[in-house]
Amino acid sequence: MFRHTGSRSIIVRGLISLLIVFIALTACSTPQEEKKDAANKGNAVNTQTDKAAENDKEVKTSENETRVVKDFFGDVEIPVKPKRIAAIYLEDYLVTLGVEPVVQWYHPMWGKQEYLNLDVPPFDITGSIEALLDAEPDLIITDGFVDEAIYEKYSKVAPTFRMPDDILMSSSSDVLLKIADLIGEQEKAEKLVKDYEQQIVDTKSKLKAAIGEESVAVLRLNIGETDLNLLGIKNKFVGSILYKELGLTPPKMVADMEAFIETISMEKLPDLKADHIIILTSNGSWSSAENQESIKNLFDSPIWQSVPAIKKGNVYQVDRTYWQTGAFTANQLKIKDLEKVLLK
Repeated sequence: MFRHTGSRSIIVRGLISLLIVFIALTACSTPQEEKKDAANKGNAVNTQTDKAAENDKEVKTSENETRVVKDFFGDVEIPVKPKRIAAIYLEDYLVTLGVEPVVQWYHPMWGKQEYLNLDVPPFDITGSIEALLDAEPDLIITDGFVDEAIYEKYSKVAPTFRMPDDILMSSSSDVLLKIADLIGEQEKAEKLVKDYEQQIVDTKSKLKAAIGEESVAVLRLNIGETDLNLLGIKNKFVGSILYKELGLTPPKMVADMEAFIETISMEKLPDLKADHIIILTSNGSWSSAENQESIKNLFDSPIWQSVPAIKKGNVYQVDRTYWQTGAFTANQLKIKDLEKVLLK
């Protein structure tokens, strides 16, 4: 009996001792685990902060990111996402893409492209580059008037891209797509080009039904002169869209032209034999006071009055500001004019 009772007491005391040790160990481990949890949470917060900082760095880097593209003169480094763009004589394309240029091309003799209705500082391409400097562009895009000397001058203001001749001499759609690529608006440009191509198809069909093979010529009245300019099939301002895209018939004199523009005297006018004549002024508008004498001399001329198209009332005065450029929006305005005067 004595031996049995002692064994039980020893077992009980042993269990109690183990319980005390377990409680002590548990009490000691809790603060350490809490510290460990706190450390883990702190590391997680730091990781998130680091990622946020990294993302912020990526955003800032992308804003300043550049790429190298090839223009007429060679490789040029331009911003991936330009914010302030000057497109000298190519403002039409920026406006088409919903981008306002920082300056607008201007020439003292020819003025500017009024049809764009821009409210930005004019940049006189015949004068100093002060207006361009003041505009602080981060990208300059130019057309073919820029030679190497002007290119170097512009390049000191901002990265300058001179459009390659093969693109400039192609269609307005190709120019639009190239400029869209330079400024990151490719998707918008592709949609615009697709809509334009459909517009050409529709208008071509309507014009064919309305006038068939009747010929159409485009003349420019040279203000202050006694002659006229005849614009040919190779003229990228009007020839490309009228004869190549819309399929209008040129009179023989135009069809035989090798040059994109020719000067003809008043005496040669009857030889034109066009069924329809579109005419624009070389400067100003049809209502400009300084143009009235030249306009009167032309329209009162017996030779002008003897031309069959004039006798039939098939002469149409148009706005030179968009008829003297082959840009994208300008071409759409030409289409509206043609629909207005030829789809009677």
